[in-house]
Amino acid sequence: MSMVVGVLTIELWFPGTHSLKGKRKLLQKIIERTRSRYNVSIAEVSDNDLWQRTLIGISVVSNGTDHIHSTLDNITNFITNLHVGEVISTQVESLSF
Repeated sequence: MSMVVGVLTIELWFPGTHSLKGKRKLLQKIIERTRSRYNVSIAEVSDNDLWQRTLIGISVVSNGTDHIHSTLDNITNFITNLHVGEVISTQVESLSF
């Protein structure tokens, strides 16, 4: 039996945000909806003090890499389709144990 951990990082830009409070409100919307829909671990992992940019990290555990990549692709599309911020870049990694 194997365990696979998938990690997705998404860099987002919030062009209409002019304060940290505004950014956190948008970021909270993304985090809550993603966590609720996909039952994953998700958090802001960098750029905490920037008003218009953030990096979020998402992790998921499964028994196969196909399921991991499918889930992380679906999450990327979900966050993009929320139209809360603009996705600048994404990176996916998977580790097998």
